[in-house]
Amino acid sequence: MEGVFTLLLLLTASSIITTALPDKTGSGQINSNSVLVALLDSHYTELAELVEKALLLQTLEQAVGQHNITIFAPRNEALERNLDPEFKSFLLQPKNLKSLQTLLMFHILPKRLTSPHLSPSSTVTHRTLSNHHLHFTAGKVNSAVITKPDDVTRPDGIIHGIERLLIPRSVQEDFNRRRNLRSISAVLPEGAPEVDPRTHRLKKKPAPVPAGAPPVLPVYDAMSPGPSLAPAPAPGPGGARRHFDGEAQVKDFIHTLLHYGGYNEMADILVNLTSLATEMGRLVSEGYVLTVLAPNDEAMAKLTTDQLSEPGAPEQIMYYHIIPEYQTEESMYNSVRRFGKIRYDSLRFPHKVEAQEADGSVKFGHGDGSAYLFDPDIYTDGRISVQGIDGVLFPEEETPVEKKSAGPVVNKTAKPRRGKLMEVACRMFGSQFHTCQ
Repeated sequence: MEGVFTLLLLLTASSIITTALPDKTGSGQINSNSVLVALLDSHYTELAELVEKALLLQTLEQAVGQHNITIFAPRNEALERNLDPEFKSFLLQPKNLKSLQTLLMFHILPKRLTSPHLSPSSTVTHRTLSNHHLHFTAGKVNSAVITKPDDVTRPDGIIHGIERLLIPRSVQEDFNRRRNLRSISAVLPEGAPEVDPRTHRLKKKPAPVPAGAPPVLPVYDAMSPGPSLAPAPAPGPGGARRHFDGEAQVKDFIHTLLHYGGYNEMADILVNLTSLATEMGRLVSEGYVLTVLAPNDEAMAKLTTDQLSEPGAPEQIMYYHIIPEYQTEESMYNSVRRFGKIRYDSLRFPHKVEAQEADGSVKFGHGDGSAYLFDPDIYTDGRISVQGIDGVLFPEEETPVEKKSAGPVVNKTAKPRRGKLMEVACRMFGSQFHTCQ
């Protein structure tokens, strides 16, 4: 009997211990005593804000669920005042999210490293969550002084305060390429051709033009033929007259639209329903600059079947949302504040897009067919600017008006129009869109 009683006692104690232990294989939710919660509630507010903007919380939760982590947190002043404003702006742009994530993961080790390990007698290297390495020696990490060792300690991790931000070489090089426009340079710049104004044709011996000068041909002459005709051939890689790699830039801004979220319909029309992505790449390669007013998905959902079913309708709608000049939120807002109403040329010649200041923002169009600047500067690289708006624009005489009909409404199915260069677009963007699969 004593043996049975002892066995029951051991089983009961084992059950109690098992229940009391934390579940490491559970749903992945972090404990209120976690180092991640401590970081979000700590005085390192600038770093915590960047972690949230970089969408890293879920990744860090998974890391904490597997092992302890060590965070090296720069003081707020290092991120507020001592950081290059241009570099900070680069990190916060949606298209550079991967660079921001790499930068932040560079500050985190997948192990617990307490203060006694921060001052080794010789240089010690540890791998970070970004797969880079940090070098420790004499109370410093990558030459940055560790000002507050063991500042925050929790069962699943520890936070050390450091004097400045740590920047991996890959992020620094990416920033330098963006700043110097090296990533969009296709070949050595070459002067644009000269056009004889009497014959409207290229001269046989074009005069030398400074590199980077605006194209001589008007943008309307450089565009492909209308939707009723076959689109112009796509440019080959490089080429004798290519100032920039337009295809790479268009691919970059399409990916930015998809990653930003809420503009999938716009991207789908540019790549799948039309060949405008290819045409825009050709224009940028020739040296033209473009500003795209991109309606969000909610606005695109309001388009009716009749508005999209006419031949060439998607192209005409998109042409009206492309301005053949480079504008940012700041430049447009300053213009409408200074001059009141501004009329921008569009690729849908001769129609113009009207802009004016309203409610502290920029308002495009007129009356019920107007749209506000909703997501400014989604993508800006010096050649292409993408500004998100909350409505689809139409020329003034074509602003959609609901018509009352006594008879039954017959739904027409809009057939997607794929240009002859759809294969080129699919090669550019891979299987990002379902019709390319």
